Amino acid sequence: MNSNETLQRLSWTASCPLCGQPNQCAIALGKPPESCWCMTTPMSMLALALMPEQERGQRCICPSCAQGIAPATRP
Repeated sequence: MNSNETLQRLSWTASCPLCGQPNQCAIALGKPPESCWCMTTPMSMLALALMPEQERGQRCICPSCAQGIAPATRP
């Protein structure tokens, strides 16, 4: 994988598959999993159900989507 492909992959894994905003994932940023916001934040079951199956385990949803806040209603 060349450097451009690596940057594209990092950008892809760091964005929410539901809204495209940064997902703030600690793992995508190279930090320990236990330091991620998702370890202490309740998740909307609807948001998890909307996660594309092929991206499960590959990308994370963002805190807003995890809380069930629709992208169109964000400030």
